[in-house]
Amino acid sequence: MEAFLISTGIVALAEIGDKTQLLAFILAAKFRKPIAIVLGILVATIANHALAGALGAWITSLMSPQTLRWVLGISFIAMAIWTLVPDKFDEDDAKLAKFGVFGTTLVAFFLAEMGDKTQVATVALVAEYHSFFYVVAGTTLGMMIANVPAVFLGDKIAQKMHVGAVHAVAAAIFAILGIATLLGAGESMGF
Repeated sequence: MEAFLISTGIVALAEIGDKTQLLAFILAAKFRKPIAIVLGILVATIANHALAGALGAWITSLMSPQTLRWVLGISFIAMAIWTLVPDKFDEDDAKLAKFGVFGTTLVAFFLAEMGDKTQVATVALVAEYHSFFYVVAGTTLGMMIANVPAVFLGDKIAQKMHVGAVHAVAAAIFAILGIATLLGAGESMGF
């Protein structure tokens, strides 16, 4: 359950102001079909994070626990730093209208998530917690928590949210996870 809750919280915070959240705002403004957009985000996130989770599980099988601890600790600290770097949105991510609203959202989100902070976080979290299902479920829920309001409430939310503060909190959580991992947190549980 810890893997699920931490994965949900980290991704929900990291996603605020992320390029995929900006993509959600753009798609909502362009198409005005929130249900199709939300379903596209959900399916794209499940597929993308399942692939990332599988990669995390595979990486875990390749490394000794000691090596994995250092790789994960450094990865979480790198994620903390990366979270503080503002994302840039590429307008081309939203120019796939030939696939319909659902298809456009699915393809755009899947591609935008490739190599994104939340995908990399999913890889690291699965490797850390050895829990593919709970991490992928948590990271998917975190994406939905951040993006569904963006689709339905768009401009109203964007005007009231201080993205820098949200990113600072997410970065702090990643840094704490990194330091705790480097210090051996979870070793008694076999991590």
